[in-house]
Amino acid sequence: MPKIHEYQGKRLLKAVGVSVPDGDVASDLEGAMDVFRRIGKPVVIKSQIGVTGRFKAGGIKFAKDEAEVKAAVEALVGNLIKGVLVEKVLVEEQLDVASEYYAGIIINDSHKVKAPVLMISSAGGVDLEEVATTTPEKVVSLTLDPLKALTLEEVRDLLGKLKVGAELDGLASTIFGLYTVFRTYDARSMEINPILVTRDGRVVAGDCRTVVDEASVFRHPDLAIDYPRDIGRSPTPLERAAWKIEEKDYRGVGYFVQIHQDIKVGSGTVGFHGVGGGGAMVGADALMRQGLKIANYADTSGNPTASKVYRVIKMIFSQPNIAGYILMGPVIANQEQWHHAHALVKALREELANRPDFPVIILLAGNKDKESLEILKVGLQGLPAKIEIYGRDYVDRVDQVAARMKEMVNEYQPITEVK
Repeated sequence: MPKIHEYQGKRLLKAVGVSVPDGDVASDLEGAMDVFRRIGKPVVIKSQIGVTGRFKAGGIKFAKDEAEVKAAVEALVGNLIKGVLVEKVLVEEQLDVASEYYAGIIINDSHKVKAPVLMISSAGGVDLEEVATTTPEKVVSLTLDPLKALTLEEVRDLLGKLKVGAELDGLASTIFGLYTVFRTYDARSMEINPILVTRDGRVVAGDCRTVVDEASVFRHPDLAIDYPRDIGRSPTPLERAAWKIEEKDYRGVGYFVQIHQDIKVGSGTVGFHGVGGGGAMVGADALMRQGLKIANYADTSGNPTASKVYRVIKMIFSQPNIAGYILMGPVIANQEQWHHAHALVKALREELANRPDFPVIILLAGNKDKESLEILKVGLQGLPAKIEIYGRDYVDRVDQVAARMKEMVNEYQPITEVK
């Protein structure tokens, strides 16, 4: 699920009447200095990255003059914070804060709820789970009806349980604005933490975290989301190319993300292809227990077409220096597996013709698996690679399959430790 940056979320909140700190986003020192001079007072400079914990990681800095702004921007823009490249910073006025609140709406998809839940706390700026455990009286919540709009009066009633004082009206309108943006932009979660109450009585959204539903991205071109995956860093060129497989094709899943980008010869790094999210992770874990590394994590489930599966396989093989390819489908999938079989035959005949002894393992089970395995056995005959095919008898024997993959990789190129 894609996260939008803090500055984007705040723009959406401001558009519906929520007060936000005076400031703007900048991508270089000149732009940041322009914002600082316009504000004309001490500022906070925040790295715009899609991860939490920025403050502790040094991704948020304070500045009261041009020299401190320069030092902060140079320390952030173009550098890594929690492994993520900082390309933009948000420069905002510092506020004189009297108190802090938390408000968030998160979709609870458990079978008992299956609805958005609004949570409010009178202790903002800290971990909500900790507050709920140690001081539950400071947290109130309301399960929202997806088919019925929340009202401002319902927000006021909920705040009344926290015994909110003079700031009630400002808090209620801020939280109602949060709900308006959440619903308008098909968010999976949206939080303002903290909501700041200043000493002069202003109620301001101090921070904003927004996660948008991946399937709704096309409905909101104004968000300019070009890569709707939440991977905790900027996407690689190959990941951007792989997203094009999914962008306009909703027939099943064609997920691809790189784990290792600089693959060394002899490192025992294999191209990984899973079927079914949970089953795929079980398979990946089994490989790593054997000391193998996976170059990528890919998943083709939800009954994708053969053409979609084919393109994912080609992405896996486009990674240089992989020492093998394994399709781990340790699940009796309810999709038609002959689509995988046809895709595998086409892609592997193209990729393996000039890879003698290259290790390939295919574990496939599910609807039409008998026919699928026959397609594979016939279609992959004559290739110079070492290919082994497993069916439903091995869906609960992933460690055995992973061990065999290690043996094949060792025979193909010995595994050496990569520092």
